[in-house]
Amino acid sequence: MRIGVIGTGRIGTIHANTLSRHREVGSLILTDADAARAQGLAHRLGETAAPGVEEIFRWGVDAVVITTATSAHAELIGRAARSGLPVFCEKPIALDLPGSLAAIAEVEAAGTVLQMGFQRRFDAGYTGAREAVRSGRLGRLHTVRALTSDQAPPDAAWLPLSGGLYRDTLIHDFDVLRWVTGREVTDVYAAGSDAGPRMFREAGDVDTAAALLTLDDGTLATLTATRMNGAGYDVRMELAGERDQIVVGLDDRTPIASTEPTGPPAADKPWTGFLERFGPAYEAELNAFVEVVRGERANPCDGREALQALRIAEACELSRRGRRPVHLAEIAGASPAFA
Repeated sequence: MRIGVIGTGRIGTIHANTLSRHREVGSLILTDADAARAQGLAHRLGETAAPGVEEIFRWGVDAVVITTATSAHAELIGRAARSGLPVFCEKPIALDLPGSLAAIAEVEAAGTVLQMGFQRRFDAGYTGAREAVRSGRLGRLHTVRALTSDQAPPDAAWLPLSGGLYRDTLIHDFDVLRWVTGREVTDVYAAGSDAGPRMFREAGDVDTAAALLTLDDGTLATLTATRMNGAGYDVRMELAGERDQIVVGLDDRTPIASTEPTGPPAADKPWTGFLERFGPAYEAELNAFVEVVRGERANPCDGREALQALRIAEACELSRRGRRPVHLAEIAGASPAFA
Protein backbone atom coordinates (compact mmCIF):
# COMPACT_ATOMS: atom_id res chain seq x y z
CA MET A 1 0.00 0.00 0.00
CA ARG A 2 1.25 3.46 -0.94
CA ILE A 3 -0.08 6.43 1.03
CA GLY A 4 0.26 10.13 0.33
CA VAL A 5 0.68 12.39 3.37
CA ILE A 6 -0.21 16.01 2.68
CA GLY A 7 1.17 18.20 5.46
CA THR A 8 4.25 17.42 7.54
CA GLY A 9 3.85 19.67 10.55
CA ARG A 10 3.60 18.32 14.12
CA ILE A 11 0.70 15.93 13.63
CA GLY A 12 1.66 15.10 10.05
CA THR A 13 5.08 14.01 11.29
CA ILE A 14 3.46 11.79 13.95
CA HIS A 15 1.20 10.17 11.37
CA ALA A 16 4.01 9.70 8.85
CA ASN A 17 6.12 7.96 11.50
CA THR A 18 3.23 5.62 12.37
CA LEU A 19 2.50 4.76 8.75
CA SER A 20 6.16 4.31 7.82
CA ARG A 21 6.45 1.59 10.50
CA HIS A 22 3.21 -0.17 9.54
CA ARG A 23 3.74 -3.62 8.05
CA GLU A 24 0.91 -3.15 5.54
CA VAL A 25 2.25 0.17 4.21
CA GLY A 26 4.91 -0.27 1.57
CA SER A 27 5.81 3.38 1.02
CA LEU A 28 4.82 6.99 1.63
CA ILE A 29 4.88 10.11 -0.51
CA LEU A 30 5.15 13.26 1.61
CA THR A 31 4.47 16.84 0.64
CA ASP A 32 4.11 20.14 2.46
CA ALA A 33 3.80 23.85 1.68
CA ASP A 34 7.29 23.99 3.23
CA ALA A 35 9.11 21.74 0.76
CA ALA A 36 12.26 21.56 2.87
CA ARG A 37 10.28 20.28 5.83
CA ALA A 38 8.74 17.48 3.76
CA GLN A 39 12.12 16.58 2.28
CA GLY A 40 13.74 16.45 5.70
CA LEU A 41 11.06 14.14 7.09
CA ALA A 42 11.17 11.93 4.00
CA HIS A 43 14.94 11.60 4.36
CA ARG A 44 14.67 10.63 8.03
CA LEU A 45 12.03 8.00 7.30
CA GLY A 46 13.51 6.67 4.09
CA GLU A 47 10.41 7.75 2.15
CA THR A 48 9.77 9.96 -0.91
CA ALA A 49 9.08 13.70 -0.92
CA ALA A 50 6.91 15.25 -3.64
CA PRO A 51 7.20 18.86 -4.81
CA GLY A 52 3.48 19.46 -4.28
CA VAL A 53 -0.03 18.09 -4.02
CA GLU A 54 -0.34 17.57 -7.79
CA GLU A 55 2.42 14.97 -7.68
CA ILE A 56 0.68 13.05 -4.89
CA PHE A 57 -2.24 12.37 -7.18
CA ARG A 58 -0.26 12.07 -10.42
CA TRP A 59 2.33 9.63 -9.08
CA GLY A 60 -0.37 7.33 -7.79
CA VAL A 61 -1.30 6.41 -4.22
CA ASP A 62 -3.81 4.04 -2.63
CA ALA A 63 -4.97 6.49 0.06
CA VAL A 64 -4.37 10.03 1.30
CA VAL A 65 -3.74 11.44 4.79
CA ILE A 66 -4.50 15.17 5.13
CA THR A 67 -2.83 17.15 7.93
CA THR A 68 -2.60 20.58 6.31
CA ALA A 69 -4.00 23.87 7.56
CA THR A 70 -7.77 23.59 7.97
CA SER A 71 -8.44 26.00 5.11
CA ALA A 72 -7.18 23.36 2.65
CA HIS A 73 -9.05 20.33 4.06
CA ALA A 74 -12.32 20.54 2.13
CA GLU A 75 -10.71 21.06 -1.27
CA LEU A 76 -8.26 18.19 -0.73
CA ILE A 77 -11.03 15.87 0.49
CA GLY A 78 -12.98 16.64 -2.67
CA ARG A 79 -9.91 16.13 -4.86
CA ALA A 80 -9.28 12.72 -3.30
CA ALA A 81 -12.94 11.73 -3.61
CA ARG A 82 -12.97 12.59 -7.32
CA SER A 83 -9.83 10.44 -7.67
CA GLY A 84 -11.58 7.52 -5.96
CA LEU A 85 -9.19 7.55 -3.00
CA PRO A 86 -9.95 6.88 0.68
CA VAL A 87 -8.98 9.77 2.95
CA PHE A 88 -7.95 10.26 6.54
CA CYS A 89 -8.27 13.92 7.52
CA GLU A 90 -7.53 15.75 10.73
CA LYS A 91 -10.48 17.64 12.15
CA PRO A 92 -12.35 19.67 11.14
CA ILE A 93 -13.51 19.10 7.57
CA ALA A 94 -13.85 22.88 7.24
CA LEU A 95 -14.32 25.84 9.55
CA ASP A 96 -17.91 26.33 8.41
CA LEU A 97 -20.95 24.18 7.75
CA PRO A 98 -21.33 24.90 4.00
CA GLY A 99 -17.74 23.83 3.34
CA SER A 100 -18.17 20.69 5.45
CA LEU A 101 -21.44 19.74 3.76
CA ALA A 102 -19.95 20.26 0.30
CA ALA A 103 -16.96 18.02 1.04
CA ILE A 104 -19.17 15.31 2.53
CA ALA A 105 -21.40 15.46 -0.53
CA GLU A 106 -18.39 14.85 -2.80
CA VAL A 107 -17.31 11.84 -0.75
CA GLU A 108 -20.80 10.36 -0.72
CA ALA A 109 -21.30 10.97 -4.45
CA ALA A 110 -18.00 9.23 -5.21
CA GLY A 111 -18.70 6.37 -2.80
CA THR A 112 -15.28 6.74 -1.20
CA VAL A 113 -14.14 6.76 2.45
CA LEU A 114 -13.52 9.77 4.68
CA GLN A 115 -12.22 8.97 8.17
CA MET A 116 -11.90 11.96 10.47
CA GLY A 117 -9.19 12.34 13.10
CA PHE A 118 -10.99 12.38 16.43
CA GLN A 119 -8.32 10.45 18.30
CA ARG A 120 -10.10 10.33 21.67
CA ARG A 121 -12.31 7.55 20.25
CA PHE A 122 -9.16 5.40 20.37
CA ASP A 123 -8.03 6.35 23.87
CA ALA A 124 -8.24 3.58 26.48
CA GLY A 125 -9.93 5.82 29.06
CA TYR A 126 -12.70 7.03 26.78
CA THR A 127 -13.20 3.52 25.41
CA GLY A 128 -13.63 2.25 28.97
CA ALA A 129 -16.14 5.02 29.70
CA ARG A 130 -18.16 4.13 26.63
CA GLU A 131 -18.27 0.49 27.68
CA ALA A 132 -19.35 1.46 31.21
CA VAL A 133 -22.19 3.63 29.94
CA ARG A 134 -23.38 1.17 27.30
CA SER A 135 -23.25 -1.82 29.70
CA GLY A 136 -25.53 -0.10 32.20
CA ARG A 137 -22.87 -0.08 34.94
CA LEU A 138 -23.66 3.55 35.81
CA GLY A 139 -27.41 3.14 35.72
CA ARG A 140 -29.28 6.13 34.35
CA LEU A 141 -26.66 8.69 33.36
CA HIS A 142 -27.63 12.11 34.69
CA THR A 143 -24.49 14.27 34.63
CA VAL A 144 -21.36 14.56 32.48
CA ARG A 145 -18.52 16.99 33.27
CA ALA A 146 -15.76 17.39 30.70
CA LEU A 147 -12.79 19.69 30.30
CA THR A 148 -9.87 20.39 28.00
CA SER A 149 -7.16 22.70 29.32
CA ASP A 150 -4.04 23.60 27.34
CA GLN A 151 -0.94 24.41 29.34
CA ALA A 152 -0.01 27.33 27.10
CA PRO A 153 -1.75 29.20 24.27
CA PRO A 154 -0.83 28.73 20.61
CA ASP A 155 1.00 31.39 18.61
CA ALA A 156 -0.97 34.58 18.12
CA ALA A 157 -0.81 34.10 14.33
CA TRP A 158 -2.68 30.80 14.64
CA LEU A 159 -5.67 32.12 16.55
CA PRO A 160 -7.48 33.84 13.63
CA LEU A 161 -7.07 30.62 11.60
CA SER A 162 -8.18 28.21 14.31
CA GLY A 163 -11.91 28.81 14.14
CA GLY A 164 -12.06 29.68 17.82
CA LEU A 165 -11.96 27.73 21.05
CA TYR A 166 -15.23 25.84 20.46
CA ARG A 167 -14.33 24.70 16.92
CA ASP A 168 -10.64 24.07 17.55
CA THR A 169 -10.52 22.60 21.06
CA LEU A 170 -13.93 21.77 22.54
CA ILE A 171 -14.95 20.08 19.28
CA HIS A 172 -13.06 17.01 20.58
CA ASP A 173 -15.20 17.04 23.73
CA PHE A 174 -18.37 17.45 21.65
CA ASP A 175 -17.47 14.45 19.51
CA VAL A 176 -16.46 12.16 22.36
CA LEU A 177 -19.53 13.17 24.39
CA ARG A 178 -21.74 11.81 21.61
CA TRP A 179 -19.53 8.75 21.15
CA VAL A 180 -19.36 7.80 24.83
CA THR A 181 -23.01 8.42 25.67
CA GLY A 182 -24.64 7.45 22.36
CA ARG A 183 -26.92 10.49 22.73
CA GLU A 184 -27.48 13.65 20.71
CA VAL A 185 -27.21 17.22 21.97
CA THR A 186 -30.49 19.12 21.72
CA ASP A 187 -29.73 22.48 23.37
CA VAL A 188 -26.68 24.52 24.36
CA TYR A 189 -25.93 27.60 26.43
CA ALA A 190 -22.36 28.86 26.18
CA ALA A 191 -20.20 31.67 27.52
CA GLY A 192 -16.60 32.73 27.06
CA SER A 193 -14.00 35.01 28.62
CA ASP A 194 -11.29 36.99 26.83
CA ALA A 195 -9.85 38.43 30.03
CA GLY A 196 -6.45 36.88 29.33
CA PRO A 197 -3.79 38.03 26.84
CA ARG A 198 -4.84 40.71 24.35
CA MET A 199 -4.19 38.44 21.36
CA PHE A 200 -7.45 36.59 22.03
CA ARG A 201 -9.49 39.78 21.86
CA GLU A 202 -7.65 40.84 18.71
CA ALA A 203 -8.54 37.51 17.09
CA GLY A 204 -12.19 37.76 18.16
CA ASP A 205 -11.68 34.62 20.25
CA VAL A 206 -11.79 33.71 23.94
CA ASP A 207 -9.14 32.08 26.10
CA THR A 208 -11.63 30.32 28.37
CA ALA A 209 -15.07 28.91 27.60
CA ALA A 210 -17.89 27.00 29.23
CA ALA A 211 -21.03 25.36 27.89
CA LEU A 212 -24.07 23.65 29.33
CA LEU A 213 -25.45 20.98 26.98
CA THR A 214 -28.71 19.08 27.27
CA LEU A 215 -28.79 15.60 25.71
CA ASP A 216 -31.84 14.06 24.12
CA ASP A 217 -32.50 11.83 27.15
CA GLY A 218 -32.30 14.72 29.62
CA THR A 219 -28.69 14.15 30.69
CA LEU A 220 -26.90 17.42 31.49
CA ALA A 221 -23.31 17.98 30.39
CA THR A 222 -21.00 20.82 31.37
CA LEU A 223 -17.91 21.38 29.24
CA THR A 224 -15.08 23.83 29.84
CA ALA A 225 -11.88 24.71 28.02
CA THR A 226 -8.99 27.10 28.47
CA ARG A 227 -5.74 27.96 26.74
CA MET A 228 -4.17 29.14 30.00
CA ASN A 229 -3.74 26.17 32.37
CA GLY A 230 -0.23 26.68 33.71
CA ALA A 231 -0.27 23.47 35.77
CA GLY A 232 -0.20 21.32 32.62
CA TYR A 233 -2.33 19.74 29.91
CA ASP A 234 -5.55 18.49 31.48
CA VAL A 235 -8.24 16.48 29.67
CA ARG A 236 -10.90 14.74 31.74
CA MET A 237 -14.47 13.48 31.57
CA GLU A 238 -16.55 12.58 34.62
CA LEU A 239 -19.75 10.58 34.16
CA ALA A 240 -22.23 10.25 37.02
CA GLY A 241 -25.16 7.88 37.06
CA GLU A 242 -27.66 6.64 39.59
CA ARG A 243 -25.51 3.58 40.35
CA ASP A 244 -21.89 4.63 39.88
CA GLN A 245 -19.52 7.44 38.87
CA ILE A 246 -16.36 7.19 36.75
CA VAL A 247 -13.68 9.52 35.42
CA VAL A 248 -11.49 9.56 32.30
CA GLY A 249 -8.08 11.22 32.47
CA LEU A 250 -7.31 10.86 36.17
CA ASP A 251 -3.87 9.30 36.67
CA ASP A 252 -0.48 10.07 38.18
CA ARG A 253 0.17 12.70 35.49
CA THR A 254 -3.07 14.67 35.84
CA PRO A 255 -2.00 18.28 36.57
CA ILE A 256 -4.15 18.86 39.64
CA ALA A 257 -3.34 19.12 43.35
CA SER A 258 -5.62 18.29 46.26
CA THR A 259 -6.00 20.59 49.25
CA GLU A 260 -7.23 17.74 51.44
CA PRO A 261 -4.79 16.55 54.15
CA THR A 262 -5.13 12.95 52.97
CA GLY A 263 -5.50 13.75 49.26
CA PRO A 264 -3.17 12.39 46.55
CA PRO A 265 0.07 14.26 45.88
CA ALA A 266 0.51 16.55 42.89
CA ALA A 267 1.84 14.93 39.72
CA ASP A 268 5.63 14.77 39.51
CA LYS A 269 5.52 14.88 35.71
CA PRO A 270 2.22 16.41 34.52
CA TRP A 271 1.09 16.09 30.93
CA THR A 272 2.38 18.97 28.78
CA GLY A 273 0.40 18.60 25.55
CA PHE A 274 -1.96 16.57 23.39
CA LEU A 275 0.70 14.76 21.38
CA GLU A 276 2.14 13.30 24.58
CA ARG A 277 -1.19 12.59 26.29
CA PHE A 278 -2.82 10.95 23.26
CA GLY A 279 0.22 9.37 21.59
CA PRO A 280 -1.14 5.79 21.64
CA ALA A 281 -4.55 6.99 20.43
CA TYR A 282 -3.03 8.79 17.46
CA GLU A 283 -1.23 5.60 16.47
CA ALA A 284 -4.36 3.50 16.92
CA GLU A 285 -6.50 5.73 14.69
CA LEU A 286 -3.97 5.47 11.83
CA ASN A 287 -3.78 1.71 12.26
CA ALA A 288 -7.58 1.71 12.01
CA PHE A 289 -7.41 3.75 8.81
CA VAL A 290 -5.11 1.17 7.20
CA GLU A 291 -7.64 -1.52 8.16
CA VAL A 292 -10.46 0.55 6.66
CA VAL A 293 -8.52 0.98 3.41
CA ARG A 294 -7.89 -2.77 3.31
CA GLY A 295 -11.59 -3.46 3.84
CA GLU A 296 -10.99 -5.13 7.21
CA ARG A 297 -13.20 -2.87 9.34
CA ALA A 298 -15.92 -0.26 9.11
CA ASN A 299 -15.09 3.44 9.18
CA PRO A 300 -14.89 4.41 12.90
CA CYS A 301 -15.54 8.14 12.38
CA ASP A 302 -16.93 9.34 9.06
CA GLY A 303 -17.66 12.84 7.81
CA ARG A 304 -21.22 12.85 9.13
CA GLU A 305 -19.94 12.16 12.64
CA ALA A 306 -17.49 15.05 12.38
CA LEU A 307 -20.27 17.26 11.07
CA GLN A 308 -22.35 16.71 14.21
CA ALA A 309 -19.46 17.82 16.43
CA LEU A 310 -19.06 20.95 14.30
CA ARG A 311 -22.79 21.68 14.56
CA ILE A 312 -22.50 21.67 18.36
CA ALA A 313 -19.48 23.99 18.14
CA GLU A 314 -21.43 26.32 15.84
CA ALA A 315 -24.36 26.33 18.26
CA CYS A 316 -22.04 27.19 21.16
CA GLU A 317 -20.44 30.05 19.24
CA LEU A 318 -23.88 31.38 18.32
CA SER A 319 -24.94 31.10 21.95
CA ARG A 320 -21.82 32.85 23.23
CA ARG A 321 -22.13 35.76 20.83
CA GLY A 322 -25.90 36.10 21.22
CA ARG A 323 -25.96 35.41 24.97
CA ARG A 324 -28.89 33.04 24.56
CA PRO A 325 -29.78 29.35 24.53
CA VAL A 326 -29.53 27.72 21.09
CA HIS A 327 -31.44 24.67 19.88
CA LEU A 328 -29.41 22.34 17.66
CA ALA A 329 -32.38 22.35 15.27
CA GLU A 330 -31.33 25.93 14.38
CA ILE A 331 -28.03 24.66 12.97
CA ALA A 332 -27.90 23.25 9.45
CA GLY A 333 -26.74 19.71 8.71
CA ALA A 334 -28.88 17.60 11.06
CA SER A 335 -28.60 13.87 10.48
CA PRO A 336 -30.49 10.77 11.68
CA ALA A 337 -29.98 9.81 15.32
CA PHE A 338 -26.53 8.62 16.35
CA ALA A 339 -26.12 4.86 15.97
